Amino acid sequence: MTVIFQLLFRGLSLLPLPLLHVLGSALGWLTFLASPRYRRRLFAHARQAGFPRWVALASVAESGKLAAELPRLWLGRPVHVEWDGVAHIEEAMAHGDGLLYLTPHLGCFEVTAQIVAQRFGARMPVTVLYRPSRQPWLRELMEARSRPGLHTAPTTLAGVKQLIKALKQRQAVGLLPDQVPPAGQGVWAPFFGREAYTMTLSARLAQTAGARMVLIWGERLSWGRGYRIRVRPFRADGDGRLAPDAQTAARQVNQAMESLVKECPSQYLWSYDRYKAPAGVSLATRLETERATRS
Repeated sequence: MTVIFQLLFRGLSLLPLPLLHVLGSALGWLTFLASPRYRRRLFAHARQAGFPRWVALASVAESGKLAAELPRLWLGRPVHVEWDGVAHIEEAMAHGDGLLYLTPHLGCFEVTAQIVAQRFGARMPVTVLYRPSRQPWLRELMEARSRPGLHTAPTTLAGVKQLIKALKQRQAVGLLPDQVPPAGQGVWAPFFGREAYTMTLSARLAQTAGARMVLIWGERLSWGRGYRIRVRPFRADGDGRLAPDAQTAARQVNQAMESLVKECPSQYLWSYDRYKAPAGVSLATRLETERATRS
């Protein structure tokens, strides 16, 4: 079975991107139609953020494309890429410090690390944090993501140490800070007006290693034409500095992620369970935090 899945994945990597996006759109809608829980979460999260119903519906096809484009991005020929705001990376690199790329679950976050490594990896290699798959066949294929200038680190203590080491060596690190962390590795902070368990890792990395921070995401162009890498400066409360306390820093990072989502809300992964309480996190603690926030 493992061999069959790997052969299928490799076969899909040979298909043109427009066709993969058509297949992905169909997959997204099949998932939407088949799962009432998926639909409820999708609409609830988009509504919570203040976006109309059509934004949630537009994201259905985009979430399917996210899965369908992976074979091509991991194993296939290079795709067309445009840049918007690349000067912000050059400016951050000029300071000679480590560089922390922050990317939400927006657009194609898989392509951003690849293209950054392709353009800047010789000068500043990038290490991205990832959660290893439970499927053996997929774990083997995920190793294909590594390429010159691009390294991966698992979501373990050893992986975090790898990230810190990279930043202290004045290299780059990529994170998805809107990913729900395990218990004990986050704090409650508002995300689009609702308390969300938010990782503290991004702030700890920046503060421990003295790294610069840059916002980045990969816009999926229409009709499978490729991607546009959009780069924005990190502006926390106007001065680009994170607060020393974890609670305020998490709020600042969430606000930065919100600013990116607002650029193209139809490509945000609204179906992601952003507001879940991870195992071991007390619901009472969450409610207490929400009451404190309202007061």
